[in-house]
Amino acid sequence: MRRLFWVGVGVAVGVTATRKVNELTQKATPAGMGASLGEGLRELGAGLGAFGAEVRAGMNERSEELYAMVEDTTEIPVRPESPSSARHARAPRRGDSHAR
Repeated sequence: MRRLFWVGVGVAVGVTATRKVNELTQKATPAGMGASLGEGLRELGAGLGAFGAEVRAGMNERSEELYAMVEDTTEIPVRPESPSSARHARAPRRGDSHAR
């Protein structure tokens, strides 16, 4: 019975070792290295995108704090127009007549 147990352990270790060696040899091929590099670049891109979003959110939050502080101190509204309202109101160009 002991010998059967140790044969089973040997088979399990052999199968595991064979799979690990096959994984390593696959990763060592040019295709495997390319896949690893591609995966790393995708992760880097996702991380940079998330970092950029966090920076923009922090900038917007700090901008709102500064606008609120200036408005509280001076009692003058200083917040810029929203991009949607600025898109519809355009400055008159040279040669535009005001009477239409």
